[in-house]
Amino acid sequence: MEFGDDGTGLDDGTGLDDGTGLEGRRVVVCGGSGFLGLGLCEWLRGRGAGVVIVARSRPAAAGFGFAEWDGRTVGPWADALDGADAVVNLAGRTVNCVKTPDHRDEILRSRVESTRAIGAACSRIAGRGGTPPPVWVQASTAHIYGDPPEAVCDEASAFGTGLAPEVAEKWEAALAESLLPGQREVRLRTSFVIGRDRGAGGSALAVLSRLARFGLGGRVGHGRQGFSWLHEEDFFRIAGRAIRDGAMTGAYIVSAPAPVSQAEFMRALRRAVGMPVGLPAPEWLVRLGAKFVMRTDPELVLYGRYVVPRRLSDEGFVFRWPELGPAFEDLLRSR
Repeated sequence: MEFGDDGTGLDDGTGLDDGTGLEGRRVVVCGGSGFLGLGLCEWLRGRGAGVVIVARSRPAAAGFGFAEWDGRTVGPWADALDGADAVVNLAGRTVNCVKTPDHRDEILRSRVESTRAIGAACSRIAGRGGTPPPVWVQASTAHIYGDPPEAVCDEASAFGTGLAPEVAEKWEAALAESLLPGQREVRLRTSFVIGRDRGAGGSALAVLSRLARFGLGGRVGHGRQGFSWLHEEDFFRIAGRAIRDGAMTGAYIVSAPAPVSQAEFMRALRRAVGMPVGLPAPEWLVRLGAKFVMRTDPELVLYGRYVVPRRLSDEGFVFRWPELGPAFEDLLRSR
């Protein structure tokens, strides 16, 4: 089965991709009940797309189709894919946790098994004469490049080592194995997305801004580790472009063009919340506090990476929020 799609409606005449061309398209978002998925679903609906959320639990937000899914097996939810214009897969266990052996296993399996299940569902639909989605937009992570202390990575850079790069490589390999012939795929190697808290959990900005207001938003460790970031609206716009632009295929780094250090990131956040000082946190304190108080992985903030969206830039994508200060001001305005 061969598929085709077009690249119409890519911008509003200003150079900014505004989501034109999504009207009337039906998009299935797997893993769409979390912070980022729900935001994307709301953005797509606001541009005239019909949205079906496939997830473990129905979100509180109204106005979406819903199909329950365990994230691992093919079931009745697969019918939602038949005739859909695109599937977006954001499913995967959060990495905001202490990396116990069980959690490490769940992080990997949740990504690989959900991807394989979507592929099996598409194959089943095609086998019975139906129409699987011609476009598959797949979440991935910029952490695939590891944690180089100074190197600035783009799509041509070598992959890193460790848990996150290993998970990302197997995640993307599962996609390659699951695609149907002619099905267009776009892998979004996404950096740290800053966005509004929708009550769905997962908005790290809500936690960081609260710490900053209490004077705790200072340098972590040496503070030079890379903080590649992205405003949620630009993530939505990139995902929307991936759905409808037939020229987009393969892996893209999805990150703002101006990565900063951790110290710079927190300095900009303090300015945005009106707190002039931020107590620094030495590495030993972060390791203790993250594990025993925050119940998360200290390496999420002790290490980082500088990545740049070379392919998006080369293809003319214009970021609405290329600079960190204005991005914070927009997201924190209503807080």
